[in-house]
Amino acid sequence: MPKTTTWDMSGSWDATGGWATQGRTEEHAPAPGGLSAAGLDRMREVLARPVASGAVPGLVALVGRGDDTHVEVMGTLSAGGDEPMRRDTIFRMASATKPVTAAAAMVLVEECRLRLDDPVDPWLPELADRRVLRSLDAPLDDTVPAHRPITLRDLLTFTFGFGAVLAPPDTYPVQVAIRELGLDTTSPDFGPDEWIRRLGELPLMRQPGEMWQYHTGSDVLGVLIARVAGQPFETFLRERILDPLGMKDTGFHIPEDSIHRLPVCYAHDPATGGLTVWDEAAGGKYSRAPVFAAGGDGLVSTADDYHAFYRMLLGKGTLGGVRVLSRASVELMTGDRLTPAQKTEKDAFGDHFGRHGGYGFGMAVRTHRRDLASPGQFGWDGGLGTSAYADPAEGLVGILLTQTAQDSPDTPGLIRDFWTAAYQTLA
Repeated sequence: MPKTTTWDMSGSWDATGGWATQGRTEEHAPAPGGLSAAGLDRMREVLARPVASGAVPGLVALVGRGDDTHVEVMGTLSAGGDEPMRRDTIFRMASATKPVTAAAAMVLVEECRLRLDDPVDPWLPELADRRVLRSLDAPLDDTVPAHRPITLRDLLTFTFGFGAVLAPPDTYPVQVAIRELGLDTTSPDFGPDEWIRRLGELPLMRQPGEMWQYHTGSDVLGVLIARVAGQPFETFLRERILDPLGMKDTGFHIPEDSIHRLPVCYAHDPATGGLTVWDEAAGGKYSRAPVFAAGGDGLVSTADDYHAFYRMLLGKGTLGGVRVLSRASVELMTGDRLTPAQKTEKDAFGDHFGRHGGYGFGMAVRTHRRDLASPGQFGWDGGLGTSAYADPAEGLVGILLTQTAQDSPDTPGLIRDFWTAAYQTLA
């Protein structure tokens, strides 16, 4: 049986400078080649500091290697609250949703219901016969014809010609149009068919295949998957990815009987840097099924559920004898699939998008050893304070889940410190 260690450090920092813990369960010494006890102690100290300072109210962190799994649980579900974090706390995964969406698309490729390099026009006629802006700052009617149709590969690699504009709001005419069409929100009040119709009203920003542009490709994938499968995106995801992997707490909203497991979500006040409530639990965004289940940032989940997903990818498509994807599909997803020219905009934003070097299908891929992570490490972060990666060279999975957005230096700094500490846990 796999070894599992759970340190529950929910509670408060006591007057002596130590953490007032509420118990520890199932401690096992790591097997050779597993996790280092000294490294786990170091990681615990690193994670405790931002919780003690109040930079993050709480967190759940997991490192897994082979049969060894270690989980740290610290802090509370709300700032100043007394309800402790738990191992099964459910978090807003934000953009860490993207790799799961890409995996769902690859299921349809394996069934020969989609082909990577075929146009998606038959399924998404709203995106057929595209026009492309002559330049990003051009008026919406200053366009040229697209050189070719959009393909599934373009969507998976974020090179279909449309995405987040990395500039202040309303800098360019296309940003104004995105806002006016209600496409600038992660929770539109209209469904996927209306969403794709509105997107189709806009020209592309780049030629298909020309340049990596963040995010929108994953949302389009969710609409495409639903149409090809003939069922809602969430239903297909549950039947083909989530249920086979035992990801019972993953979905696009949280049932009423589990809403108490969702922490309050915080952003930072731009003026003071202090925490401000972004989303409550009960009555909040994730307390009800969304009108549009977004493939780019819509999932909620737990550390153990995401561990199962990344263990499947490390297992070349299988987990516990259940095959979800072929080995070839996983290798395609988790390798660098961008040309140097396509990476130009991504790499221009340094640590925000460019630190990994490469990008596969819905996730980053490390192509160089810049820090402790090995080349070949793959995964992605979420803007609401989540991070999940796997390292095939080390057989390591690391997951950090917080309820504090990456809109100030605090949360990104915590994520970087977690990964520095996680690699010290290697025995």
